[in-house]
Amino acid sequence: MSSLRSAGDDAPRQLADLHMHSDHSDGTEPPAEVMRAAYEAGVRTAALTDHDTITGWAAAARAARGRGMTFIPGAEISTRHGGGSVHVLAYLFDPEAARLAALMRRVREDRVVRAERFVARLARDLPITWDAVLEQRTGDATVGRPHIADALIAQGIVASREEAFARLLSPSGKYYVGHYAPSPREVVEAIVAAGGVAIIAHPAGRGMLSDAAVTHLIDAGLAGFELAHRENSAEGVAHLRRFVAKHDLIVTGASDYHGEGKPNRPGENTTSTEMVERILARATGTEVIRG
Repeated sequence: MSSLRSAGDDAPRQLADLHMHSDHSDGTEPPAEVMRAAYEAGVRTAALTDHDTITGWAAAARAARGRGMTFIPGAEISTRHGGGSVHVLAYLFDPEAARLAALMRRVREDRVVRAERFVARLARDLPITWDAVLEQRTGDATVGRPHIADALIAQGIVASREEAFARLLSPSGKYYVGHYAPSPREVVEAIVAAGGVAIIAHPAGRGMLSDAAVTHLIDAGLAGFELAHRENSAEGVAHLRRFVAKHDLIVTGASDYHGEGKPNRPGENTTSTEMVERILARATGTEVIRG
């Protein structure tokens, strides 16, 4: 895949990366370091989209403003549809909106219970403990599979997160434990009610939604798709572009940066200025931060 590809038009590269993670969820770097990495890669508009939490917003905003960057507060919210996982990116929503805050809180709380059960299953066969997993967490980050993977690496059981997820943490494996997640429509409606903008993350990868499900979400207020992402298939992107044309949807691109947790690099996919401005014009929940 070519680097710094911009979604939304064929104009020269636009350095806006709208999908990045810090150690407040499953990234490996603090929010300020995420913004530094983005800036050093040439990104000038960045969103922090930690899973189901907003706790990194303040630190990321300070770091972005200090570098003259534009910061877009966001989150990646876990949902489930038809037995598969669907992630919805939420931008510029009101963090105090009760409905959305409650959904995110429930997902976070269930992640902890799920992680404890996951570790208990692994511990039947492998030398891993809950305390060893907690040592991999930074601050108050919600414990999840990446932290379990890091504990497995620290114990010398696997060599990388990729190996951990493929061998021991896979949904098809004997140790797997499911977790609570609301429906995509429930989350899209809550984002819109909170004044935010809802975009489906990497929608043309595994578990692609049916046309009926996509139409259902557009009717609920879905704003668009993250089409420039390394996990999307070319065929899936081409199919979804028909929905974009029909409904005049927003198209974004992003790295899905996780620090050293994934090979994704800041700015490897980006969002055009036109599409960024459409997100800003649509949002009413909270203010964009301009450096």
